[in-house]
Amino acid sequence: MANSAANVKVVQRGAHIGAEIQGVDLTQSLDDETFKVIEAAFVEHELLVFLNQPINSEQQIDFAKKFGELSIHPFSPNSDDTPELIMFDNDADNPPFSTDCWHSDETFRADPPLATMLHGLVIPEVGGDTMFASMTSAYEGLSDRMKNFISGLEAIHDFKPFRALFGSDEKSKADLRYYEDRYPPILHPVVSKHPVSGKPVLFVNPQFTIKINGMDEVESRNLLTQLFDQAKIPEYQFRHHWAVDTVVIWDNRSTQHYAVHDYFPQRRKLDRVTIKGSKILAYSETADAKSIQNNKSPLPDNPKIKHGDHKPKRELERQLDEAGN
Repeated sequence: MANSAANVKVVQRGAHIGAEIQGVDLTQSLDDETFKVIEAAFVEHELLVFLNQPINSEQQIDFAKKFGELSIHPFSPNSDDTPELIMFDNDADNPPFSTDCWHSDETFRADPPLATMLHGLVIPEVGGDTMFASMTSAYEGLSDRMKNFISGLEAIHDFKPFRALFGSDEKSKADLRYYEDRYPPILHPVVSKHPVSGKPVLFVNPQFTIKINGMDEVESRNLLTQLFDQAKIPEYQFRHHWAVDTVVIWDNRSTQHYAVHDYFPQRRKLDRVTIKGSKILAYSETADAKSIQNNKSPLPDNPKIKHGDHKPKRELERQLDEAGN
């Protein structure tokens, strides 16, 4: 039966992230009206699940292209015939590479991906789930004081985990220098603005974000640790249990994910395609060095208490009492 916008049903599966799309057959073409319904659900729920979709690689690529132009990953195992397609085929003899951590895909790029799509082909009987976190909700969960503190900050992103792929021989060193020139460390806003919804997004991840620009190492490390932990809060998460011919697409601009490596020695095979993105927008004006210095200690919530007054404890208690009256 041909796809129709009238047949599409969006079923919310997570409180803050994730919905299942029913009434769509991805082996068939999608007209513009049907895709508009899917695209709107994608922006609203940040992650979409399509069950029982026995598509081939060409059909997966065709569906992904509805969202935009596809990109080629510079480090992952691409298909020779279709370089846009990444084949994740892992078992005891071929363990996956550094995906068991919270991350957004390829934020070492100047223009990180818009979205990532996976199609389940071989699924272990137990384990192999993928966890997702809404970084829109993660930002909303911060205190107003912390939101004010990180407003305008930028962070440095780098392809650090992929450096382990290069050896110590001269050719490997030359290859690494090539990629370092092609993908130098890049600045992205700590709080980004989603280009469609306009919502603020906490845009730092432990895989690729290495430092807050303008802060010393200790300050940066402590702040990033706090911000990274936001993705670990269960209320902001959706845990997907894979089945054969399940297709999942998520908004890389506003989510993080974590591949759970608990299925060895079983086999897990998924095909991935990635949709090109654009420059990450800042939610607020970039802070200069002076404002970063001034904001090291966030302002108190109560304006009646002066920030930075190092008075005796009794005097501070008196100020608190007066402020409360």
